[in-house]
Amino acid sequence: MNTWDLTDLYPSLDDATFHQDIVSLGKAIDEFELWSNGLNQLTAQEVLESYINQSTYISSTMTRLGAFASLTSATDASNTQALNALNQIQIMGTKTVNGQVALVHYLKTLEDLDGVINSSTLLSEHRFVLETLKKQVQHVLSAKEELIISKMSMNGSTAWTNLQNKITSTLNVDVALPEGVKSMPLPAVRNLAYSDNQEVRKAGYDAEMNAYSRIEDSSAAAINGIKGEVLTLNELKGYEGVLSETLLKSRMSEETLNAMLNAIKEYLPVFRDYLKHKAKLLGHNNGLPFYDMFAPINKNTLQYTYEEASDFVVKQFATFSSELADFTTHAIEQRWIDVEPRSGKRGGAFCSNLHPIKQSRVMLNFDGSFSNLTTLAHELGHAYHGHCLKEETILNSRYPMPIAETASIFCETIVVNAALKEADHENAIAILEASISDATQVIVDIYSRYLFETSLFKARENKVLDSKELQKLMLDAQKEAYGEGLDHQVLHPYMWLNKPHYYSAGLNFYNFPYAFGLLFSKGLYAQYLKEGESFVSKYNALLQATGKHNIKDVAAMANVDSDDSEFYKASLELVANDIRQFILLTSK
Repeated sequence: MNTWDLTDLYPSLDDATFHQDIVSLGKAIDEFELWSNGLNQLTAQEVLESYINQSTYISSTMTRLGAFASLTSATDASNTQALNALNQIQIMGTKTVNGQVALVHYLKTLEDLDGVINSSTLLSEHRFVLETLKKQVQHVLSAKEELIISKMSMNGSTAWTNLQNKITSTLNVDVALPEGVKSMPLPAVRNLAYSDNQEVRKAGYDAEMNAYSRIEDSSAAAINGIKGEVLTLNELKGYEGVLSETLLKSRMSEETLNAMLNAIKEYLPVFRDYLKHKAKLLGHNNGLPFYDMFAPINKNTLQYTYEEASDFVVKQFATFSSELADFTTHAIEQRWIDVEPRSGKRGGAFCSNLHPIKQSRVMLNFDGSFSNLTTLAHELGHAYHGHCLKEETILNSRYPMPIAETASIFCETIVVNAALKEADHENAIAILEASISDATQVIVDIYSRYLFETSLFKARENKVLDSKELQKLMLDAQKEAYGEGLDHQVLHPYMWLNKPHYYSAGLNFYNFPYAFGLLFSKGLYAQYLKEGESFVSKYNALLQATGKHNIKDVAAMANVDSDDSEFYKASLELVANDIRQFILLTSK
């Protein structure tokens, strides 16, 4: 069994060092709050340097403690000690609010921030952090108001979120499968969409639609409550709109967003051609019904042991750079990866970058499939991103969501392209179609979600929407994004109900960053193909800079103008070429 080794974080939850660090963290947070009450007694340089030093310690210690508790829980759901420790650490984190708010208000009164930063090496190193905080000045209320909001949200948006999580996670669905009716949890029903049996896919879709009628009213109440709170706070904090707040947090300009969206709209017909072609392959004449969206065209017969998958990934990474290959070998040999599924281990896959110890941990549920091989490459890409940031301070290592998928998709692309060259005809079709299907979700479906959320916030400003109105908004968005590529009689009117991010007050417009991530990464890969080995150092420097620059400046390091639609069109053309190849390979 390939399990990860967490001892570089802590030997155990009972270890004296773990408990000493919790105590030390509590004292540091208390001192941070006391410090925030006496800012006027210090010079500007003293205030800002003290803030950086205290924030660095608190962030580093909290990251280390929280990561150990959460990683322990991820592979042992029954470990209540880990869950309790994580809850304790999260509660401690909320106590930093007063200090953070006080610092932002202090910056509001500081006339020459640039001059103070230039007077100190430490502050110069953290210029981006401080300038970002300065931008938040107009959107931060008083410490008392922020504290009230934080506490009230526990009984508002957080309560609605918890309700939605509970009703969807406990919903059992009766599915009329070919072998008989079977009761299944909702996530398992949704996974039937990937079955190689069309009868099973349709049965899952029908059961899913019927089941949502049981929870649509409570879900509608939850989404209205959450979005209503978001709009209220957005207005109180002086944002021009919810989208502007998300763009600020994403370090992205509206010009960049519009450039990307314009390119996406221009290429939607190409994706629709793919969907219509897939529909015909599956026997449909009016576009693809939603239940066949993820239908496999060919069964991918490629199978790997974990050792074979690891060797393949390292070999292909070496074609890009020895540093990437050596890093991956080190991660495997040092047991940074938890590999196989087992009882008590959560599903899915993720990477946790552990900046305080300059390492990462990757969780897989490896079953030997080609999909799991690409997941291994994807998550190791995230880990390599952390590796490139390891010499930065922890405050300079935090990158925004739009840039978060850069290294992971880049690494995945290396492996998929290599596999395509080696695969036989049937497996090549399966690999190619799976890649196109993923891109369609990230581009077209993400665009539909963006359209839906835009319409939802606009409508919620004036009224509470019932389930029927929410369904209409979702259907309108899907029709606009997918066009004739999908069968308009068999869409997914309840997509607003099963996407958890709609039910988080802090994750508004949790959609376009993924599209940017894919297109930015594809564009970088295209540059690599042109420049070859000389691109590698530029790529590493770009990843290292992601924590202390905005999107436009990071892109400029690769000679990319993020406000230019042509860059995104070039990336979309790579996907378009795959679509044309797929249609050619599968046309009779």
